[in-house]
Amino acid sequence: MAARSNAAMESTDQEVVITRVFDAPRELVFQAWTDPKHVARWWGPKGFTNPVCELDVRPGGALRIDMRGPNGTIYPMTGVYEEIVAPERIVFSSGALDEEGNPLFEVLNTVTFSERGGRTTLTLQARVVKTTAAAAPHLAGMEAGWTQSLERLETFVDKAQEHSLSEDTVARELSITRMFDAPRDLVFEAWTNSKHVAQWWGPKGFTTTIQQMDVRPGGVWKLVMHGPDGADYPNKSVFSEVVKPERLAYSLSGGKKGTPSVGFDATVTFDAVGGKTRLTMRMVFPSAAERDRVVKEYGADQGLVQTMDRLAEQLAKMSGANRGEES
Repeated sequence: MAARSNAAMESTDQEVVITRVFDAPRELVFQAWTDPKHVARWWGPKGFTNPVCELDVRPGGALRIDMRGPNGTIYPMTGVYEEIVAPERIVFSSGALDEEGNPLFEVLNTVTFSERGGRTTLTLQARVVKTTAAAAPHLAGMEAGWTQSLERLETFVDKAQEHSLSEDTVARELSITRMFDAPRDLVFEAWTNSKHVAQWWGPKGFTTTIQQMDVRPGGVWKLVMHGPDGADYPNKSVFSEVVKPERLAYSLSGGKKGTPSVGFDATVTFDAVGGKTRLTMRMVFPSAAERDRVVKEYGADQGLVQTMDRLAEQLAKMSGANRGEES
C-alpha cells in the first residue's frame, strides 16, 4: 500500500468554463467521450498520448488515464463518474496523482451536450474543489490543457465522421497532425528527397540509411532504421499516390529484424496555411489488435511525435540554408 501524502487537501474555488461547437451530431460527440478507445485518441494536450485509458462509464464507476508527455514522462490521473445522462450530460471527478499514488487535487467536471441543426454545443465546467500546494504547476495549465484536448477532440470527431465510428477504421488508425513553420513546397521536399529524409526519419536516437527512394506511383522506397541499441529495422514501402506538393500515399511493411513484420497503409497530406504547412499523417493497420501491438511493443505513438520533432528541426536547417543562398 502506498504511503499517504503529508500534504493536506484544501478547499478552493478555481474554475474553468469552455464552450465549443462541433460540426457533428450529439450522439457522436457523446460517444467520443464515453468509449475508452476513442477517448485515448484525443485526451490531453498536444503531443500527449494515453497508453492506459480505462473508463467504467456509470455512476460510481472509476476512470484511470495514464497520460504520456512528449518527453516520455507518465502523468497518471484517476476519477469517479457521478452522473451519466446519455447523450446530454456527464459529471465526473478527476485528479492527478503524485509519484506515490496520492491525489494532488480534485476537480469536479461537468460536460453538457446540446444539439441544434446537426451541430453540438459542448460546455465544459471544470471546478477545482480540493488542492495541495504541490498541485500549483498542474492547475496553472488546466485551461490550456483542456483547450488543447478539445481541439484534439474536434479533429477526432471530424475524422470519425469521415470514416464513421460504426466502422473499425478509427480503431485501426494511428495519426498525427502538426503545423510546421515552413512553406508547403519545402515540407514536401523534406519528405521526398532521400538526402533530407535520412536526416530526420525515425524517433529520437535513431539513424536511417535510405537504400532506394523512387517517389512516383508504383515506386519503391527502401530504408533501414538503426536503433540506439544497435537493432536494425528494415522497411519497404510502395507509393500508390504522389500529388506534389499536396499528398503522398504508400503501403509499408517492415519492423525490427528477426521479429514479425508490421504493415500499414499511410497517407500524408500537406495543407498550406499562410506561409506555414499543416501536415497530417494517417497510418491504418490491418486490425485494431495490430495497431495496439505496434504501440505497445514499439512505442509507435510516441515515436511518431519524436519523428515529427526531428522533421521540424530538419526544416529549420533547410530554411536557414535557403536564406543563406539568397543572401
